[in-house]
Amino acid sequence: MAAKLKKIFVCTNCGTTSPKWEGKCNSCDSWNTFQEETLVKATTQEEKKKVWQESSAKDKVKRPIALPDIVTGKTERLVCPDAEFNRVLGGGIVPGSLILIGGQPGIGKSTLMLQLALQTPIKILYVSGEESEEQIKMRSDRIGAPSSECLIFTETNITKILTQGQQLMPDLMVIDSIQTLSSPHIDSAPGSVSQVRECAGELQRFAKETKIPTIVIGHITKEGSLAGPKLLEHIVDTVLQFEGDRNYSYRILRTIKNRFGSTDELGIYEMQANGLREVSNPSELLLSQTDELLSGSTVSATIEGIRPMLIETQALVSTAVYGNPQRTATGFDLRRLSMLLAVLEKRCGFQFGQNDVFLNIAGGIKVDDPAIDLAIIAALISSLEDVGVNNNICFAGEIGLSGEIRAVNRVEQRIQEADRLGFEQIFISKYNTKVDQARFDIEIIMIGKVEELYSRLFE
Repeated sequence: MAAKLKKIFVCTNCGTTSPKWEGKCNSCDSWNTFQEETLVKATTQEEKKKVWQESSAKDKVKRPIALPDIVTGKTERLVCPDAEFNRVLGGGIVPGSLILIGGQPGIGKSTLMLQLALQTPIKILYVSGEESEEQIKMRSDRIGAPSSECLIFTETNITKILTQGQQLMPDLMVIDSIQTLSSPHIDSAPGSVSQVRECAGELQRFAKETKIPTIVIGHITKEGSLAGPKLLEHIVDTVLQFEGDRNYSYRILRTIKNRFGSTDELGIYEMQANGLREVSNPSELLLSQTDELLSGSTVSATIEGIRPMLIETQALVSTAVYGNPQRTATGFDLRRLSMLLAVLEKRCGFQFGQNDVFLNIAGGIKVDDPAIDLAIIAALISSLEDVGVNNNICFAGEIGLSGEIRAVNRVEQRIQEADRLGFEQIFISKYNTKVDQARFDIEIIMIGKVEELYSRLFE
């Protein structure tokens, strides 16, 4: 008996299947995410018995092992010439790992991976399902000298790709992208939930069995999440997000998930005509280059992962002339901005209720570190009073609801970064009691209330 074609509906967000179309997914509560797909389902008893026998034969090859009998050794990571890429992965690429890189169209994912393939002196199989060999060659000529160790293969059939990988046995394999691949065993279009899930599973099995690390490029949806089922993020070992604004030259590689390292790391790149340049000193992009004293501009010391860096916060407070006052924050949580404004009004007596407030983190970077609260408070007061803050002053402190300045973690690294960049003063909380001031040339000013900040800067 021939295999029977069966149509089902699959949620593109979580992968839940349903025999009929539904407006709302009962598993993830997402609306309008069900898509129709065609599956080939074995119906005969002989086919089912064959699948069961193959599964049982595989089970006989490998047996469970007692935990004390497992021999552990130090995993030798593959260290790339790209220091920023090594940082976000926790020190390099782990053999047999499956890495997923997502990002907006045109942000530079393919450029980053091709640049990595050209610079790393190992045998790399670069598989592209979106571009031809000529297009890849033109991009490689722009980035740098082509490497003889980098092999280009343009194919979308996952079976042919894994066959070439088995024959060539490269040290690293790059797939661009997972949404273009298709399996001949699945009767649905490339990029569908079933195809993405099947191809990702095949790549995972190939990477684990051959110990060949595989980097997969993935698309993202309009909401900013990775396209395909959520299962895709659970299959891979590491998820990296390549983000940035097209109006700025910088790009940020952020770790979302990492089974072999920390998820707090990020790498910063600058997009240039000849590719992506590593930015070892992020403060050079995030600080203003002007020497003019302007109101509403302050500098804060923040930490991303293990890396301290200085960022510029810009605030504009103006009279509301269009009715209800506006509250706009770029790169900062709008609800936290509302909380800081409430603290300034309740505890310090500043009137922001009839003013428009605009806040911007210079460079377009998004910051969640509460240690920049003190710099934002100083920028808001500076703009309200129209009095500039000295460019040689830095801030690091969290604001509490009672107006106190709370201590922040790893304050000495923040002070050291400000000292290295030539700042003369840094304002921190007086509750950071373990700071050794003799180690630094910068003047450390410890305060406990927002009122003390105002008296020192604006009176």
